[in-house]
Amino acid sequence: MNPGQAGTKAAALYQVEVPGGGEVSLRLRLAPLGLSARKGLSKEFEQTFRDRIQEADEYYAERLPKNLTAEEGQVVRQAYAGLLWSKQFYHYIVQDWLEGDPEQPLSPASRASGRNADWVHLYNRDVISMPDKWEYPWYAARDLAFHLIPFARIDPGYAKEQLVLFLREWYMHPNGQLPAYEFNFEDVNPPVHAWSCWRLYKMTAGRGQRDRVFLSRCFQKLVINFTWWVNRKDLEGRNLFAGGFLGLDNIGVFDRSKPLPTGGHLQQADGTAWMAFFCATMLSIALELARDNPAAEDMASKFFEHFVAIADAMNTQGGTGLWDEEDGFYYDQLRVDGRTFPLKVRSLVGLIPLLAVEVLDDELIRGLRGFKKRMDWCRVGGIGGQRLGCSGCQAGFGGVAEKRQTGQKPEAGHRLAVGPTR
Repeated sequence: MNPGQAGTKAAALYQVEVPGGGEVSLRLRLAPLGLSARKGLSKEFEQTFRDRIQEADEYYAERLPKNLTAEEGQVVRQAYAGLLWSKQFYHYIVQDWLEGDPEQPLSPASRASGRNADWVHLYNRDVISMPDKWEYPWYAARDLAFHLIPFARIDPGYAKEQLVLFLREWYMHPNGQLPAYEFNFEDVNPPVHAWSCWRLYKMTAGRGQRDRVFLSRCFQKLVINFTWWVNRKDLEGRNLFAGGFLGLDNIGVFDRSKPLPTGGHLQQADGTAWMAFFCATMLSIALELARDNPAAEDMASKFFEHFVAIADAMNTQGGTGLWDEEDGFYYDQLRVDGRTFPLKVRSLVGLIPLLAVEVLDDELIRGLRGFKKRMDWCRVGGIGGQRLGCSGCQAGFGGVAEKRQTGQKPEAGHRLAVGPTR
């Protein structure tokens, strides 16, 4: 490619004729200069391929469900191959990008105030699971959280490392925000990182054998991320959240990643529900950590009460919150000059509240006296004068419903922490 026969890229050019219905195989070995000429492509070449195929077959035989047919097994393996193929090296150091290469022309002055200019701490030099591999490498933190769920079935160690990596100081912004993606690290995506951490924790081992150090490491940093959300995206301090690409398709009346042309701001049904979901997940993690760490019990109380406050605001603030009783649906609301205008668009935005649900274990709660005492206080009117009913979630208020199975002792059962209650 380079007439000077030097550089970092090369390509091999072969011209072959392939007959109809036929095939041609090219056997290549990447090796230091001269090695291939001495060794050639001997029987060792074919044996290496056979060994790798056998190793892969044995590896997947231990991990795929035994009831899959041969064809289904191939489909699953191809899907996992796609995940593995999309691991790419990503190298982006924002400080270097802003300053430019030392022996090259100066970078344009516009970079100092352009996209990602506030992310000077960011130092990415890692192999990361990418959304796809058909274009220049780039990651998306939200996509990554979902990729790592199936990844955990074939490489749980790598999946955990990826989740921890994005919470480290050279990724997470000092203010607590996670980097969204290269073309704008400051974009706001659904807060699903905590859910992914919690899901991986439970998937990768049985009870009593789970990686509590991993969960604790993630939880500490996720608290910082949660604080960023509360401080930056609840503009009026009323537990109704706004701002950013928070839907599954980002289709709405306005581009929610930019200032509104009308002025004012949005109170988003999905943004608020995502925060209730985030709260509920953090509550479950805190309760799990509290099994052997009493300090986590206080954090469980904090996330329980914050969950109730968000659910309450979503369903009752200003009379009905973001709920439209006539339509039976949640809508975004536009807030301009102190007035509220519902944006009656039927979309996934109004369905996201269905995700804000978490199951609490009665047996665990009884063992956490401080948390139980605080929860009982909330149930009799401790938050905003509201009461959490035991027979179910009262209309107009998110809360805790109790479910007991026939034949169980009166104290046995589970509680369902519910966000949407209409």
